[in-house]
Amino acid sequence: MSREQRGPNEKLGAVLALAGISNAGLARRVNDLGAQRGLTLRYDKTSVARWVSKGMVPQGAAPHLIAAAIGQKLGRPVPLHEIGLADADPAPEVGLAFPRDVGQAVKSATELYRLDLAGRRAGAGGIWQSLAGSFAVSAYATPASRWLITPADSSVAREAGSAEESGAPIKVGHSDVQKLREAAEDARRWDSKYGGGDWRSSMVPECLRVEAAPLLLGSYSDEVGRALFGASAELTRLAGWMAFDTGQQEAAQRYYIQALRLARAAADVPLGGYVLASMSLQATYRGFGDEGVDLAQAALERNRGLATARTMSFFRLVEARAHARAGDAQAAGTALKAAEGWLERSREGDHDPSWLGFYGYDRFAADAAECYRDLKAPRQVRRFTEQALSKPTEEFVRSHGLRLVVSAVAELESGNLDAACEQGVRAVEVAGRISSARTTEYVKDLLHRLEPYGDEPRVVELRERARPLLMAPA
Repeated sequence: MSREQRGPNEKLGAVLALAGISNAGLARRVNDLGAQRGLTLRYDKTSVARWVSKGMVPQGAAPHLIAAAIGQKLGRPVPLHEIGLADADPAPEVGLAFPRDVGQAVKSATELYRLDLAGRRAGAGGIWQSLAGSFAVSAYATPASRWLITPADSSVAREAGSAEESGAPIKVGHSDVQKLREAAEDARRWDSKYGGGDWRSSMVPECLRVEAAPLLLGSYSDEVGRALFGASAELTRLAGWMAFDTGQQEAAQRYYIQALRLARAAADVPLGGYVLASMSLQATYRGFGDEGVDLAQAALERNRGLATARTMSFFRLVEARAHARAGDAQAAGTALKAAEGWLERSREGDHDPSWLGFYGYDRFAADAAECYRDLKAPRQVRRFTEQALSKPTEEFVRSHGLRLVVSAVAELESGNLDAACEQGVRAVEVAGRISSARTTEYVKDLLHRLEPYGDEPRVVELRERARPLLMAPA
């Protein structure tokens, strides 16, 4: 359905011309983006012609899908007002801002928290369905540069007025902050064991809305406020990581940006680096290796002399992942060597942050294996996957599943079809126990690589075992 504007939509026509997208091409892109979110759309070149020449405004998620489709081609976010659709059903460009003012930062983060739940209540994927496909790595440029220039606010003390919230504002204390930290710790465990899509993990956005938002809008001293912003940043980064794991890249990007801003308010430079490392991993996963390198190096630059050895090791490892995806074997090798060196210098008594509890030699080996997979060096992949798979799997189930797939790819590239299928079967078994779109994508990639051997009995068996996983709703 559409409603009519007054006259042609010249803005939309101009941006389409700038992007080099035909009417038929835009219709196809919008339909494809809708299909990714379970929508059946049947727009064609005539539909687009009506939007441009008659000013018709499509209803529902379509305006945001139009903006996302054009944004993908231009390589940057496209707001609705730029294409003349600002009066469409609202889905604000919320979460993309990195305000200089700490008060505005609180507003930006709490708006994101509230919008997420409102989207969930709206049904059928809510706001993130509307924003389908709108991830743009260029949106990370301003947050990263502002964080590098000023990684801490001068003061975050706040006196809240009752007009800001219904009822009396909250006087925040350290016990309130501790509850958020405990929630983050619980969420990290559930995420590692059951995947970002598990219902226990999906409670994090609600925790942000119900628990964190009222506290951020309350009254607190500078000391308590720093701690509050740090705990909120941890939870917000977790929400982004879980969205990333379930394939909601657009949601993850917004959470990451807000988490970085909150870490700046907390004056927690290592935590800010961790958020930047998460951004880097997302950019690398999406195929933006060069931008992934920039984000990882931003994490490293501000943390020299501040972060623990194990933290610096992880940041160098993330940098290696990005170099490998960009195809720079020499830079990847250098970063891996540095990561291993930092890890060897870490000691039991170091004051490592709690959020780094997952990282040790097995995780280093797992990511090193992925680096060499991207660099097409199967012998090195096999060497590191053997180390990565040596640790028990009870706590890090998803990681174990990903490592099995990487091992299977290495076996296949080494000409060991039976071993590849054996590891693939084990990976499918693990993937079936968790809720992780990322793990499913790894399995799909393995099956794609096995297509030339499609008639082999072991491959047929693996494909049949994977069928329920691939047919499960996202």
